[in-house]
Amino acid sequence: MGDKPAYQRVLLKVSGEALMGDLDYGLDRPTLERIADEVREVHALGVEVCLVVGGGNIFRGIQGAAQGLDRATADYIGMLATVMNSLSLQNALERIGVPTRVQSALPITTVAEPYIRRRAVRHMEKGRVVIFAAGTGNPFFTTDTAAALRATEMGCDLILKGTKVDGVYDADPVKVPTAKRYDRLTYLEVLSRDLGVMDAAAIALARENRIPILVFSIYEAGAFARVLKGEGRFTLVTDKE
Repeated sequence: MGDKPAYQRVLLKVSGEALMGDLDYGLDRPTLERIADEVREVHALGVEVCLVVGGGNIFRGIQGAAQGLDRATADYIGMLATVMNSLSLQNALERIGVPTRVQSALPITTVAEPYIRRRAVRHMEKGRVVIFAAGTGNPFFTTDTAAALRATEMGCDLILKGTKVDGVYDADPVKVPTAKRYDRLTYLEVLSRDLGVMDAAAIALARENRIPILVFSIYEAGAFARVLKGEGRFTLVTDKE
């Protein structure tokens, strides 16, 4: 595809776990700075970028519910964890000269803008990176679903999921060395094979709005920019084989 990215506006979903690096909990600063630099590189190509960040490095709602917390309460705590990660990523981006705005689905105006769709679109049109915090603002929905929802609302050309591995496999490649990596999949194949790319609600929303999902390794230096040019290793999920 050459040096020019094939997509004009994209959403990057980064899990909270990806921000931990080699730590067992919390934020790994070198990892945070490296991910920020990946975003800066893509932003410099003229691509409009928005992000959804998870909170699993700090708190996971489902695990909190399993430990006796009310599920809705646990999910709200998880949403606050995503705000903390979003502010940390905003700081890392602005330290390297990338103008950034955080919009929260939960009202928390002291530290972040409220989520307003038209304002978010305008920010990206002006060359700012927008980070969507607090998921959908509702319990019982994952940040994967939030990513698919925001990508739809923003009119994104592509959803990218940055993970620890370079695509979608038929088994965990860390545990199963012979696991097969897929180059392309359809939404229905992901759902029928229970491949765990994203949760079913997120896949269904992306399918309904025909937004491709690209899964790649956020741990590989320069991979974000490369996969947008059709280079490197990744798995693309679309409505066609």
